Amino acid sequence: MISVKPIARHTSLCTVALAVGLLTGHAAGAALPEPREHVLSNGMKVLLVEVPKAPVATVQVWYKVGSRNEVMGRAGLSHMLEHMMFKGTAKYPKGAFDRLIRKNGGISNAFTSQDFTSYFENLAADRVELALELEADRMQGLSLDAKEFQPEREVVKEERRLRIEDDPQSSLVEVLFAQAFMSHPYHWPIIGWFSDLDAMTLEDLQRHYDTYYSPNNATLVVVGDIKAEALLPTIKRLFEPIPRGPNPPPVTVMEPEQRGERRFVLKREAQAPFVIMGYRVPNYTSEDSYALDILESILQHGKSSRLYRSLIYEQKLALAVGAEYGLMQADPGLFYVYALVKPGQKVEAVEEALNREIKRLQAEPPTEQELKRAKNQIEAAYIFQQDSNFRHAMLLGEAETIGAGWQKVGQFVNRIRAVTAKDVQRVARQYLTEDARTVGTLIPLPPRNQQPASASARQLTR
Repeated sequence: MISVKPIARHTSLCTVALAVGLLTGHAAGAALPEPREHVLSNGMKVLLVEVPKAPVATVQVWYKVGSRNEVMGRAGLSHMLEHMMFKGTAKYPKGAFDRLIRKNGGISNAFTSQDFTSYFENLAADRVELALELEADRMQGLSLDAKEFQPEREVVKEERRLRIEDDPQSSLVEVLFAQAFMSHPYHWPIIGWFSDLDAMTLEDLQRHYDTYYSPNNATLVVVGDIKAEALLPTIKRLFEPIPRGPNPPPVTVMEPEQRGERRFVLKREAQAPFVIMGYRVPNYTSEDSYALDILESILQHGKSSRLYRSLIYEQKLALAVGAEYGLMQADPGLFYVYALVKPGQKVEAVEEALNREIKRLQAEPPTEQELKRAKNQIEAAYIFQQDSNFRHAMLLGEAETIGAGWQKVGQFVNRIRAVTAKDVQRVARQYLTEDARTVGTLIPLPPRNQQPASASARQLTR
């Protein structure tokens, strides 16, 4: 499974309305429990959260390694290793991990992002020790077998075909990052390119595993119906015998300042043109990240958002619109807006309409109603994420792994509430500028088994 932004923040209007009511109780003191933090002697951080509302729990192991820790020519190593982590150890051979979890009524999976790789088991609370034992075993005893590597590489290549090659919009986002980041490893895709996957060797995977899969580069998060003090001795017994590894090399590459607009065109089989505009923006280390988060919501959240109301409802230029920003990233990333061009409309008109909405925010701040709605939507999603053991653990694990620290999660709502309309206008002016943007256009080509489109049809894509 690939995920650049694994925590979704989308909720229905009725969910938002319900959550706004819950926020009052949350603000009045019904705070969610903070994790109990422990650091083992080998450097592994442990976060335990007691949530006794149901007899279930989630166990998650987060490694500080993602595509940003890879090098040119070997993109996709982290994701490939994620697949291989399910191929067994000497103690638990191939298939035993998933079989044991399923036999005990649980589910297991993993995901890789630009900044981390995470493994999880959701199961009954009285089966937590089983998940811990399995994770401790493969943290040090993974068997990397050439007989397993070759077919699994073909599985990953097929995954790339399905997720990227057969999805025009995903292809466009991939090229956007490759054009916006020339030096930083956000340049390459999480899943890797075909050439890198073909060149990858078992020795590459072993070196990646030895470098990054060590307790001092991992965080264990357990959230659910547990007793932290009773569980900690079990965690120490299973994980402390794993020796501390060398400190992984830090990512020191800094993307230089962009000094002018970049443009690209992607031509491929598709049903409609697509426009995307990406802007270089800061991450969680900047206070501006909270205003950018609200800016994203104002532009794209729901049918009352500016992009939907303008491009879809009023001007009828697009079939779909949106914006994307993730403040919880290890390094500064992208804020991007996009639109799927409606048949009969021109790409230029859609791009200009996107620009007008951004310039409108730069010229005047959002209304108090827009600001309040955006804050309510963000806070509602935050509350509902923490109402789930799995999502709560993900928030903590992600914040800890990217370097923000789990305490950042508890600060989020107050920081969002402090954002003013002037703050939103200011960040729109400061970061959504022409010189700092990359614009991509998807030009659809007809299927290979069809004749070339007529001149009139081609005119729609210009």
